[in-house]
Amino acid sequence: MRWPDELTESPDLQGAYPRLSDAQIRTLAAHGERRPAHRDDVLFTEGDPCAAFFIVLSGRVAIVKGYGVDDQAIRVHGAGRFLGELNVLTGQASFITAVVAEDGEVLAVPVDELRRLVAGDEILGDLVLRAYLIRRSMLIGLGAGFRIVGSHYSPDCQRLREFAARNRLPHQWIDLEQDAEVERFLRRMGVTPAETPVVIWRGELVLRNPTNAELARAIGLPAPSTREAVCDLLIVGAGPAGLAAAVYGASEGLGTVVLDSVALGGQAGTSSRIENYLGFPAGISGGELAERAMIQARKFGAELCVPAEACTLREHEGHHLVTLKEGTTVHARTLLIVTGVRYRRLVVPDLERFEATSVYYAATAFEAQMCSRDPVVVVGGGNSAGQAALFLAHHVVSVRLLVRDGELTRNMSRYLAVEIEQHPGIQVLLNTQVRRLVGRETLEAVVGHNVTGERFTVEARAMFVFIGAEPYTRWLANEVALDSRGYILTGLDAARSGRKGVPDSTGRPFSLETSRAGVFAAGDVRNGSTKRVASAVGEGAMAVRLVHEHLQLRG
Repeated sequence: MRWPDELTESPDLQGAYPRLSDAQIRTLAAHGERRPAHRDDVLFTEGDPCAAFFIVLSGRVAIVKGYGVDDQAIRVHGAGRFLGELNVLTGQASFITAVVAEDGEVLAVPVDELRRLVAGDEILGDLVLRAYLIRRSMLIGLGAGFRIVGSHYSPDCQRLREFAARNRLPHQWIDLEQDAEVERFLRRMGVTPAETPVVIWRGELVLRNPTNAELARAIGLPAPSTREAVCDLLIVGAGPAGLAAAVYGASEGLGTVVLDSVALGGQAGTSSRIENYLGFPAGISGGELAERAMIQARKFGAELCVPAEACTLREHEGHHLVTLKEGTTVHARTLLIVTGVRYRRLVVPDLERFEATSVYYAATAFEAQMCSRDPVVVVGGGNSAGQAALFLAHHVVSVRLLVRDGELTRNMSRYLAVEIEQHPGIQVLLNTQVRRLVGRETLEAVVGHNVTGERFTVEARAMFVFIGAEPYTRWLANEVALDSRGYILTGLDAARSGRKGVPDSTGRPFSLETSRAGVFAAGDVRNGSTKRVASAVGEGAMAVRLVHEHLQLRG
């Protein structure tokens, strides 16, 4: 690479690039190796896992996006700074390249040693984690990492983009409809329209219309493997309840495996800001909460697998067998079901046609980017709809909130309702329901009507739907007792269901135990649960205690 005669060190943005103290460097040096660093040496490369945690002792190191293709130096670091981002702690492939820009010396600490050190040093651990979380957000904003090339009319392109966004994977989307040069490049590579979208990394064509699992493997997300050994605790679902159970289960010595079909964090992970979660007075995004919990769970040895969709449950010789969509079967002594809920779909003509391009059931940075500078409609009157409207109002031209009830506070927290009513970019339409969607290839308008029967048309390029949810329990078939709405019955409700399976002994079934011994449920999927993040976290922790009691009874 060509470097300027004078390299200026990048400023410390929001705490993303702190400088380690001399004492911290001495502590790390006791577990690492000093290495000479010569100009143009590559310390780690985009696309490869990072095996070491690097600290710059002298000289300069540049962080490069698109190394070998675009060669964009996005940051320059000098003495006292450490390199890398969240992938160092998660085991993912690197989304950037580190190149020595000025001769000096670096300290290389094996990643396993780093994880052990930050687990025992609260100050160092918080410093590294906070910096890495901010750096990951910055990389996402810069469009670093791999590229997804496809049409915005393609459902598969939207699927891949949503998977990457939900898992907070740095990437860039290139729209074939807007970039004729890229389309010609793909033709030269022999890629037909039917084979798009494609994933390109390091300037190479990597995957043609990959599944989510294939993309996950390419960037280093841990996938479920065939397991002959039996784990102590299998957790299906990685929302707040599942992640809490993973932390407590693994930290208390249980062999713990967590599966999720889409991304860590569940529905909470799609929230732009959780403002009423204890201990975070300024609020916290669902994505950051999920990433912190993921790192914490892995620190204690939990195995987290994404994507891994559970399809069937059966019992065999006292163990619980969960078969995944990929065909893998996981064996467990105990099972915790925390699959949460899925948002309901509107009953309107042509909904499926627009779902591929213009209808969303979450409001994250991904969805905001998809409809930036456009007018949008949010349908629903609960907290999820309110949070989505406030978040989107900062990114789009206008937001219209369509609420079926006559009062905004009927199903929404008062603090949210007040913020919405005071926000100049949000118009609230009460007593309103959607009747028709208008548009050709993408949504152009929504037709609604109010209690008087008056019909009106609202311009909208996207529609966000939050009209309640239903439990994700279809995969359970008839294996555990459910209520009439499909929620899992636990405790006394499970005992009263008439289903056999729980041993007739004092205290059984336990409060979170289902109609099958050793199978527990927590969070939104459980009948009678409180639909709050804090409640789900508490139930996940409580479930682990009951798992211990069950295993003790089994001897």
